[in-house]
Amino acid sequence: MHFPSPLVRGTLIRRYKRFLADVTLETGEILTAHCANPGAMTGLAMPGLPVWLSKSDDPKRKLAYSLELVELPTGIVGINTAHPNRIVGEALRARAIPELAAYDCVRPEVRYAEKSRVDFLLTGEGLPDCYLEVKNVHLVRAAGLAEFPDSVTTRGARHLADLARMVDEGHRAIMLYLVQRGDCTQFTLAADIDGAYARAFGDARAAGVEALCYATDITSQAITLGTPLPIRE
Repeated sequence: MHFPSPLVRGTLIRRYKRFLADVTLETGEILTAHCANPGAMTGLAMPGLPVWLSKSDDPKRKLAYSLELVELPTGIVGINTAHPNRIVGEALRARAIPELAAYDCVRPEVRYAEKSRVDFLLTGEGLPDCYLEVKNVHLVRAAGLAEFPDSVTTRGARHLADLARMVDEGHRAIMLYLVQRGDCTQFTLAADIDGAYARAFGDARAAGVEALCYATDITSQAITLGTPLPIRE
């Protein structure tokens, strides 16, 4: 996933009301940017951190700038939770995920279950339909260990239950965790943050739901799928 135009560098002043961030640009201009991330952003919202912003030319937007990347001493972190589906979608169509490379039809946002849309429905001749959910990951509290979630997510637990029902109906179902940072070597669940989600994950795995985790390669020009990470269950 390439950013459509060059990003603008600045310094974070504060992130507030979840979806707003005040930033000082390198020119000295201070502006408010949209922060497309409803989570806690633990360790990624400290005043003084270098950040990268995208700018939209859409005159209908209230805020022209969006917060995209945060720079840490260990590397760049992507914080826009709208990007993982785009990154994974590109990888699926390029057959870049070995576990899913046999599927030749990729359909995004397909309605299933009672109240949900699956991120991707994969189909292929002679293969079981595959229901794929994608979750954004950027929480790190111990060096090299990515964790999900960074805040309570009842919606995420519901998605796991929906996937388990698909397996029960004879389909394939996968939860894919995409780590929007390159400084991690493994992944685990943050059970202390959301115990209900951790239990739902365990139930889904017992029902036959598969789990995958991939890192990403991030620059100020693009975010692309990286290497697989082991999941510590």
